[in-house]
Amino acid sequence: MHKNILKIVFITTLFLSNFIFPQSNFYEPTVDSLAKWSIEDFGKMWTFDSVPIEDFKTQYGFEATEEWLDDVQKSALQFGGGCSAAFVSASGLIMTNHHCGRGQLGGLQKEGEELLKDGFYASTLEEERKVQNLFVDQLILIEDVTDEIKTAMSAGETDTEKIKLRDDKKTELIKQYNEQTELNCKIVTLYNGGKFSLYGYKRYNDIRLVMAPDFQIAATGWDWDNFTYPRYELDFMFYRAYDEDGNPIENDNYFKWSKKGAKVDEPIFVVGRPGRTDRLVTTTQLEYFRDKVYPNSLIGFNAIYNAYFDLYQKKPDDANLLNRVMGWGNARKSYAGRLAGLKNDFIMAKKKDFEKEFKLKVKSDKELNKKYGHLWEAIENVITPLTKLQDDRTISRFSRFIKPVYFTLADEIIKIADQKKLLNDERLESYKDEKIDSTIATKFPKEIDAELQYNLLLANVEFVTKILVDDHPLIKKVYGSKKGKDAVGSFLANSKLVTEDGFLEMTKLNADEILNSEDPFINFSIMVSKRNDEIRNEVKELTNTLTLLNQQLGEAIFEIYGNKISPDATLTLRISDGRIKGYEYNGTIAPGKTTYYGLWDRYESFNKKTYPWGLHERWKTPPSELDLSTHIGFASTNDIVGGNSGSSVININQEVVGLVHDGNIESLAGHTIFLEENNRTVATDSDGLIQALKYIYKTDRLVEELLD
Repeated sequence: MHKNILKIVFITTLFLSNFIFPQSNFYEPTVDSLAKWSIEDFGKMWTFDSVPIEDFKTQYGFEATEEWLDDVQKSALQFGGGCSAAFVSASGLIMTNHHCGRGQLGGLQKEGEELLKDGFYASTLEEERKVQNLFVDQLILIEDVTDEIKTAMSAGETDTEKIKLRDDKKTELIKQYNEQTELNCKIVTLYNGGKFSLYGYKRYNDIRLVMAPDFQIAATGWDWDNFTYPRYELDFMFYRAYDEDGNPIENDNYFKWSKKGAKVDEPIFVVGRPGRTDRLVTTTQLEYFRDKVYPNSLIGFNAIYNAYFDLYQKKPDDANLLNRVMGWGNARKSYAGRLAGLKNDFIMAKKKDFEKEFKLKVKSDKELNKKYGHLWEAIENVITPLTKLQDDRTISRFSRFIKPVYFTLADEIIKIADQKKLLNDERLESYKDEKIDSTIATKFPKEIDAELQYNLLLANVEFVTKILVDDHPLIKKVYGSKKGKDAVGSFLANSKLVTEDGFLEMTKLNADEILNSEDPFINFSIMVSKRNDEIRNEVKELTNTLTLLNQQLGEAIFEIYGNKISPDATLTLRISDGRIKGYEYNGTIAPGKTTYYGLWDRYESFNKKTYPWGLHERWKTPPSELDLSTHIGFASTNDIVGGNSGSSVININQEVVGLVHDGNIESLAGHTIFLEENNRTVATDSDGLIQALKYIYKTDRLVEELLD
């Protein structure tokens, strides 16, 4: 089914680049030579200390007061390490996405339960289940520390020294503010270093699960509907924060629930933590992403996805496999969309038009030219060698992801060899003569999923042989002329690491015999590690230089355009303004809002199959109380990227009108540029969600708390 998936993805990428991103409708072709940049291209992910209040008044007739912004800021949360969330009651109730928390469900379920498949609801406070190692952070403090950090950096003579002085100053400031405020503080880099802010967070460590829906309704359409619209899913989950005494916290800052939801064209705000964007970098860097970084990454993500999806088709009840399929599917679609955006000539023309004007403003000003006029050539001089090193960097990076157990065993064998080279007193404690045998005895897995390991090995072969040229030393030494399943068969036939007896036999060899063996897994690990060591210092120096050049670039942008241009996303809290609004796509038009009718239409249209538009038993027959004209989701012009998952969508009254889960396919170009014509946030509608809680899940206690 997926033999030609890479070819299909690149064809799709080419198609997407030509049809989904230009600023025109289906009947009005774009003219690249007429492309002009605008401030709006840089989006509207505003930091809370730099919200365009006057623009809000002009566009929406709404004044975001200091009190309003402070309350909104403190109502929002960072959820764990990667998602957004918010308080939605005065008793610590938290709302985020199901896909942000579904990985925790297996560890919470009791015997006989299948929480990923069937969901969970605590009908009483006592039934809420604590999630180990989960925390949420509430942003309390924002301080501008730009001057302190730049002053410290100015004492450095080389790029490496400047980076070290910057990092040392950050550490010093964080320690100082941690002690003064008793908050968890971090330094946020804005405008690539044009501005530095210190953020202080209050952390809540006791987080308990209150309610999770079934997987099927939270991910209706699976990877096919991921980053698409129209959509018909309810991607939500509720938790609660508890204090140190084990009681639900009492919090003053939270979003109330809207009784009616939002109307089309009504001003709304997304509050969350967008991940990373590269909207402020040079076109040279964008071309580097387009021609090297993204294609290489996409090859890797495709290989991993295929490995897990192939196995999942054989084991559809394996929840762990399902999570991996969805996670890697999300990654590959994200990179395919980013690549499609950079392959779009109109988008690149807009980026070049901005750079042309920006460069002219710098060059025509004596002082600016002295400070920043060298940047473009200097950045190009860094990108050129980085491009040459990118293939090897990609192999090293993805070797952590595409890692069959045999490579892990190879790493262990190499470690044993390295330890054997040392005198006994110099070795790590567990590898000394008296303990090494007992240590080795624990290293070979008790069980190996042979099918999964085969798929991962095939993924490794497909990945490496597509990235590297045939005369690359790694290809010549490890893979030879073999590719695909032939290479996999050769690996397995020529390695002793595939059986426990063979592994133990290898451990009995001396160090040189191990390191000079012809075992393909050992050779792979040695060569990748050696090449990584060879290029590490060069890459570090180049990336340090690029970091400082981009910092100067950000300073120049900030100096010329000020905060009219919002900073790139940085995994930190932002507020984005917009409206619910449909858009043109594929020769038709998408509505601003979708209804429950579409959920059952998808189910029936795809013959009621579980994959991918199936329904859980509780959903197959809609209850009479549920009005199918109720809105289940919407698309809006708010600016988001990955990391915004779980962000609340609020109205001017700070009421929840929706819950963000992702964007449409057109939004994936948002990593580089924001085009409001068709870039859309996709969210669950608050009305549809509350109706589901009432009539499908019958979570009376939860509904009462939300509507209180």
